[in-house]
Amino acid sequence: MDKPHTINDLVELVSQYLNEENIKLITKAYDVAKSYHEGQYRKSGDPYIQHPLEVTYILATLKAGPNTLCAGLLHDVLEDTDMTKEEMAAEFNAEVAEIVDGVTKISKLKYRTKEKALASNHEKLLIAMSKDIRVILVKLVDRLHNMRTIEFQPEDKRKRIAKETLDLYAPLAHRLGMYRLKAELEDLSFKAIDPETYYEISSDIVSKKSEREDDIEAMRKLLVEMLEKNNIGNYQIKGRIKNIYSIYNKMVTKSKRLDDIYDLLALRVIVNSVGDCYHVLGLIHSIWTPLPKRFKDYIAVPKTNLYQSLHTTVVGAGGKIFEVQIRTYEMDNVAELGIAAHWAYKEGSGYSSEKEQKEIGQKLKWYKELGSILESSERDDPLDTLKDDLFSASVYVFTPTGDVYDFPNGSMPLDFAYRIHSEVGNKTVGAIVNGKIVPLSYKLQTGDVVEIKTSKSTSGPTESWLKLVKTAHARNKIKTYINKKQRDNFIAAGLAELEKVCKIKEYDIKLIDEKVVKEFFSKLNIKTFEDLCCEIGKGTISAQASLNRILCITDVKLDDAQALKQYSEDTMSSREHKSSKNDYGVYVDGLPKAQVKLGNCCQPVFGDTIYGYISKGYGIVIHREGCPNMLRSDQERFINVKWDLMFSGKVFNTTLKVFARDRRNLTADMINTLNYCNVTILSVTSTKTKNEECLAKFKLQVANLEDLNRAILALNKMPEMYSVERIFK
Repeated sequence: MDKPHTINDLVELVSQYLNEENIKLITKAYDVAKSYHEGQYRKSGDPYIQHPLEVTYILATLKAGPNTLCAGLLHDVLEDTDMTKEEMAAEFNAEVAEIVDGVTKISKLKYRTKEKALASNHEKLLIAMSKDIRVILVKLVDRLHNMRTIEFQPEDKRKRIAKETLDLYAPLAHRLGMYRLKAELEDLSFKAIDPETYYEISSDIVSKKSEREDDIEAMRKLLVEMLEKNNIGNYQIKGRIKNIYSIYNKMVTKSKRLDDIYDLLALRVIVNSVGDCYHVLGLIHSIWTPLPKRFKDYIAVPKTNLYQSLHTTVVGAGGKIFEVQIRTYEMDNVAELGIAAHWAYKEGSGYSSEKEQKEIGQKLKWYKELGSILESSERDDPLDTLKDDLFSASVYVFTPTGDVYDFPNGSMPLDFAYRIHSEVGNKTVGAIVNGKIVPLSYKLQTGDVVEIKTSKSTSGPTESWLKLVKTAHARNKIKTYINKKQRDNFIAAGLAELEKVCKIKEYDIKLIDEKVVKEFFSKLNIKTFEDLCCEIGKGTISAQASLNRILCITDVKLDDAQALKQYSEDTMSSREHKSSKNDYGVYVDGLPKAQVKLGNCCQPVFGDTIYGYISKGYGIVIHREGCPNMLRSDQERFINVKWDLMFSGKVFNTTLKVFARDRRNLTADMINTLNYCNVTILSVTSTKTKNEECLAKFKLQVANLEDLNRAILALNKMPEMYSVERIFK
């Protein structure tokens, strides 16, 4: 292993291109990072600060700017220490903090190597998160140093990290044109995953190294002679090193032996100008026979990662096959360093991050239009269907476990919730983004970690939710729920009406089965008993006319106004002798003067479905449906009761529990909302939880269930609401 670098080594390197002020900033970043990482150690036993120092040294070899170098030194501070992004921005600057924050978000990504599609998702995420592409540069170099020290990891983790590097980070380096970095990442990964094959190929290369070097030297001398004879000045010829993983890939994909791979014998001719490149190419082809279909002109049509060169394969010295690459010095620099060759920091050159990003965007076309890079990908990639600019088309967010989801710009937490599962969406009461509670109207940002708060007791989606979603998927799920809920309410109301009519006519409602419904109502597209109850509940047909049709009593139309009027008159007539004689408007069958009391445990209001319970000493206690005391009581003591529809004038007590995202003046605004409803507020209690949530109770007086439901709906329309519900005491 190479000797570890020191801060003095780093300062000496950056002094070659940075001024004194920037060097002081970098030494300050080193001191801060060392202080925060104090007491932390690597698996190798080295102090933790050695890792960010090595990362930054590699960045300095690429002539990265001062803010990038500071980010390199600090890149693990936000993740592994208690320093905050805000503190880092105050200590250095916002640019450094943003780069480190981007690297931290990438580091939190949980990668699953078995899922290739997910690997592509990660590529999307890395690119989308890095509107400042320096984030990717720091992360790639961070991964490079980790791979250089991977032998200190246990075998299972070593292979997992290596597979991730091979699937994700090496291709990303390739897309950035950083050949050197890409090749080293590939070889280190291959060595960790399959050391036996790695050393086998390496040994074969070494065993014939002398022979290959002789062949290359013979061809090099002939090239020098040719260039000198034709007055090509200022040239350079080098042997090209092909990395071991590339050799392995060709052996596997093309089923070839090592000796059959053409470009093992390769030379690179570097000249001054593009004109010289084509001149040299012509000279080579005039002397040595080129192999068909092995010529590529990447100067006229550069690769999307900025790579430019002429490639040709010829039968050269001694009848051996050689690959020859021809390029300018600038092209060679870009081929080795990729986009890093363009962003090398130059002191006093009017540098700014905005200018740098603009230049990178102009040179690296796929950075703005991802589609072009995917077309040139050497592996299948599900992203090739993307047509729009990634940055404007989508945002990419995490689940708390690290899975990645993409959404259109403007999407909100409810879009995320319904993407996870429709039940999660339906039971959503709030959202936590990056550890902080946010309103459901919050617009998701790339890199957000989103957690959805749910509750089994929530009343579910409302019409207002349709304004809080961007995706058609979420909108359809909400509409489906609301329609089903409304249908359930209509069915319940229709069933109650039909039961009343059947009881008056002394007809057993159980006789109205599917067969009867189909026989009498199929022409109205009513196919089931629930459909019938739903239409009655909507008011589109009457319960009386429906029963008359079944009994063949009359031939009136189901929506005949006369039938509705007759039903109303029949109902009124039947109730003339059944009016209540108590203060609550409750009629007890057979007991017109019964002593009645409303249950304090469930606080029924006029319009609730109710039951009477014969209680010793209290007379008949009225409970509403769902009251827990009903389940624990003697079922034989329950009797039928109903509201007197002619009753009016009484008010009923009830209690609402409200769960909401807290904010200033929230309680006052809830009180104002209720004051606009037809209810009276008796008392209010409100508490603030640890999670910045509001838990409030409102004791109200209402005239009936309809007014109470309007008040609940009004509260639910407030954007802070998680849930509003009546409670049992």
